[in-house]
Amino acid sequence: MENLKGQRVGYVRVSSYDQNPERQLDDVLLDRTFTDKASGKDTRRPQLQALTAFVRVGDTLIVHSMDRLARNLDDLRRIVRTLTQRGIRIEFVKEHLIFSGEDSPMANLMLSVMGAFAEFERALIRERQREGIALAKQRGVYRGRKPSLSDSEITEVRRRVALGDKKAHIARDFAISRETLYQYLRAKH
Repeated sequence: MENLKGQRVGYVRVSSYDQNPERQLDDVLLDRTFTDKASGKDTRRPQLQALTAFVRVGDTLIVHSMDRLARNLDDLRRIVRTLTQRGIRIEFVKEHLIFSGEDSPMANLMLSVMGAFAEFERALIRERQREGIALAKQRGVYRGRKPSLSDSEITEVRRRVALGDKKAHIARDFAISRETLYQYLRAKH
């Protein structure tokens, strides 16, 4: 196979809109960047899918860290294997690891070990977050998330439901999801 010089393609994922995506690959020269603002739990992220369709043999995918590409070891290995089998090289900047599809057993071991560490680290962060929330609740300082709707809006939602308006239309009118609408309807007010 001839040596193809492909494009350098970046993938950035931030889990919320207040995170700064530019920090992840700001020092890396790229031909194109795909950015998702979504949870890593969902592998059907629009820009990840667009990237997968875009990259070609000889391209290099550059990702800040393994946890930006996948949230668990199974997804990480599947994504890396799928792309490298198509002739796409993958670089993880933070971990200083490169996968090309011609990887040695040691490279595959490193992918598994580093991916497992990243998954473990995320689990620890979630556990510390839960503990912090529980302690804040004990101290009476945890207020939780601010309600999406005011009392008067909840009353209006219930009135419209009672009149037979479609719940999807009501949710859209109040800029909430249908699940949030159902939660308000189930709640005793």
